[in-house]
Amino acid sequence: MSVVRLFLLLRLQKKIADAFDVSLDYLVGEGINAQFDEKTLQRIQELELLEDDKRKTLFDLMDTYIRNAKTRQAYAAR
Repeated sequence: MSVVRLFLLLRLQKKIADAFDVSLDYLVGEGINAQFDEKTLQRIQELELLEDDKRKTLFDLMDTYIRNAKTRQAYAAR
């Protein structure tokens, strides 16, 4: 396959991913970001722009919710 055809194919795949509002990783089901939709990825990127104290507060809150969910799942499995 020529480089030009490969580039055109990649552009087409990117347009499809954009149409579904997902990343290319998500579209093909590979890569570290494949499990995240575009909105989640955008939120993660925006978290990195926050001040350290605000980012820490949000992470602490998320950790609390995740810990509580895991605890509920553990007790529900009994």
